[in-house]
Amino acid sequence: MNTLEVNIKSQDKKYPIYIGDIGFADLKKKILKECSDKNYIIVFSRKVYKLYSKELNFPKDRIFVLNDGEKEKNYKNYIKILNFALSKKLKREDYIIAIGGGVVGDIAGFAASVYMRGINFIQVPTTLLAMTDSSVGGKVAINTKYGKNLVGAFYQPNVVFINIKFLKTLDMNQYKSGLGEVVKYGFIEKNCADSNEFNLLNFLTENYEKILSKDGYILEKLISACVRLKINVVEKDEKESGLRKVLNYGHTYAHAIEKLTNYRKYTHGECVIEGIKFAVNLAHKQNFIDKEYQFLCMDIIQKFGYKPLKAFPANKYIPVMTTDKKAVGNYISFILPVGYAEVKEYRYTHEELLKLTGVSGV
Repeated sequence: MNTLEVNIKSQDKKYPIYIGDIGFADLKKKILKECSDKNYIIVFSRKVYKLYSKELNFPKDRIFVLNDGEKEKNYKNYIKILNFALSKKLKREDYIIAIGGGVVGDIAGFAASVYMRGINFIQVPTTLLAMTDSSVGGKVAINTKYGKNLVGAFYQPNVVFINIKFLKTLDMNQYKSGLGEVVKYGFIEKNCADSNEFNLLNFLTENYEKILSKDGYILEKLISACVRLKINVVEKDEKESGLRKVLNYGHTYAHAIEKLTNYRKYTHGECVIEGIKFAVNLAHKQNFIDKEYQFLCMDIIQKFGYKPLKAFPANKYIPVMTTDKKAVGNYISFILPVGYAEVKEYRYTHEELLKLTGVSGV
């Protein structure tokens, strides 16, 4: 497996991210080696457990199975995980392991952040979205009736194991959800990268057919590129006081759609793509970008086959945006494109945004 390293200087903490395509018996050995002889529990996605429990073959009495779906990332399940860890008598030197997508990683990581005031945590992402985004960087949270990820923490894992073999059984709907975050990275690469040697937008344009067919070699390159960008950002700004905000590109509108549809109608990645389109159109309306770049952005999105989602009127989604955790005072924060693969934060009041978008939206 290829190895990348995250170095959080403010915490004097380093941890590895392993990326590769290995057998599940070998993956299990690596996880147990990391745990050494310590106690552990595993929070499994139900779908992943059904598919891989026999191959991974962890003891059943250490496994907590979480139902699938964003709605499961709630307070009740969070308490259940903590009680399960307590029933197994985990100590601070022991481990909570997350094997699943972003929902599992978020809720298990949040439980790990508060259990004994912080217990060892291992991320084993099984979806493209989790591999390229949520498993790296230490954001952990649960949802509430007031919005998504409003209760959470910054808590870095001890190690991340990214095994591309999981993607072979990932259904196309969830796979394209992950691609929504991957496409996002292409549009913010200049903000995140130490150099412009890779050019992710070009890579996406030239290899979209291989990406959609889950070509292993291309996927490993793509995931590694996204993870490197995420690492560059997190190392400079762990707690989103500045640079890390660019990772929210497309997310202000995306989170509003998710809230308005009760997290059930669309995948997160679909909403992010819609949020990117919203941001591109809003930026073009204010002459931050020209027509040519607007077309390029929309063309890349079209190549991956995303269909338009239900359009909501501005007087519906703007009030939801005011309660988003990215809102500052009376201002709604947007990350908007300002050039090729480059974005910038802008803030608008409810009234300003309504004037820009019109009642029917952008």
